[in-house]
Amino acid sequence: MDRTILLIDMDAFFASVEQQCNPALRGKPVAVVGQGKRTVVTTASYEARACGVKTGMTVPEALKTCPQLIIVKGDNAKYTHTSQELEELYLRYTPLVEIYSVDEAFLDVTGSAHLFGGPESLARQIKGEIGKLFGITATVGIGPNRVVAKVAAELSKPDGLRMLTPEDVPSVWKELPVGRLWGVGPALARKLNAMGINTAYQLGQAPLGLLKAHFGFMGVHLKALGMGLDPTEGIRTSARSIGHSTTLPRDIEDEREIRQVLLRLSEMVGSRARIHGYEGNVVALTVRTSSFITLTRRRSFSVRTNDTHLIYEKALEIFRETRIEEPVRLLGVALSGLSPVAGQSLLLPEMQKRRRLMQVVDEINHRHGLFTVTWAGAVTDLLHSGVISPAWRPSGLRRTL
Repeated sequence: MDRTILLIDMDAFFASVEQQCNPALRGKPVAVVGQGKRTVVTTASYEARACGVKTGMTVPEALKTCPQLIIVKGDNAKYTHTSQELEELYLRYTPLVEIYSVDEAFLDVTGSAHLFGGPESLARQIKGEIGKLFGITATVGIGPNRVVAKVAAELSKPDGLRMLTPEDVPSVWKELPVGRLWGVGPALARKLNAMGINTAYQLGQAPLGLLKAHFGFMGVHLKALGMGLDPTEGIRTSARSIGHSTTLPRDIEDEREIRQVLLRLSEMVGSRARIHGYEGNVVALTVRTSSFITLTRRRSFSVRTNDTHLIYEKALEIFRETRIEEPVRLLGVALSGLSPVAGQSLLLPEMQKRRRLMQVVDEINHRHGLFTVTWAGAVTDLLHSGVISPAWRPSGLRRTL
């Protein structure tokens, strides 16, 4: 049975929240930026976008593009609070809610849409509630899966609503540039264009063998996207991994500095896992170089763990094996293969001592602030940009500490 999935995508979320909180900003070009020295535009209001301001621009670039631009430093407390309130709103319509990011959520309304007059009527009700409660707008895309719902939303922003049925997909995909598919970035789109694949439909028609020859197993994923299918498990109502990443204030290549960042990221991951009672057996390291090449590599443990140093040692092992030849711009560490913590009775005395030490550190940091107490090797000024982590969720395992 086809499912009915909604993607609710808040329009220029950070900027819209700031404009709602400060009436003096309404109707004016606004750019929200992070706190760090190397900050970039995280969200631009639609007035700023009309002047050519784009997400990812540096502040000087944005001001050159739009001299009348108003720069606002982001206030994560506002955005996370609003996101929490939005989640409560969504749960009135369906229990199957996946908060994909601070400003996007997927809702599976297959079993509840008929209670609200159908999918489009339900979507209009949610949009109306958002406007009434928060004074901001959202775009809603509706489709048989997350991929189609995402495209439906992208094609109707801002403040839009569009439903695409399975029968609509072929005609829409024939006109859809391949770069507008979810997960196909500019670099990947250029590679596909060079192969003569310019539209989503052409991607779906491309031989799987050709795609696998060029992109490895990722070719299977791309083929599914081109056919309007969701290659993932669909709606995820619980976390599959715990991760943190950071764009560094400057590119680094000194391994000592890289180790400092990896240890601090590992501590953030391990601490969240311990506080929520999870262990994992797979560590993933993400590295983005100065030329914007992004690599992710994974390694498994023989046992599950949430020990900061074991996570760190595995991440460092991956980094050394990968042999990055360029300065590093971004680093990320994640723990997956999660399951509830096993009983302490199985631990050796030394391991029990380590666990108790980390619990004490977690308690102090939870009470007084992250990194109030930390490992000497993790002392660095290369973290914290003031931008909300992509891993953030308004509730449960992924909620920020």
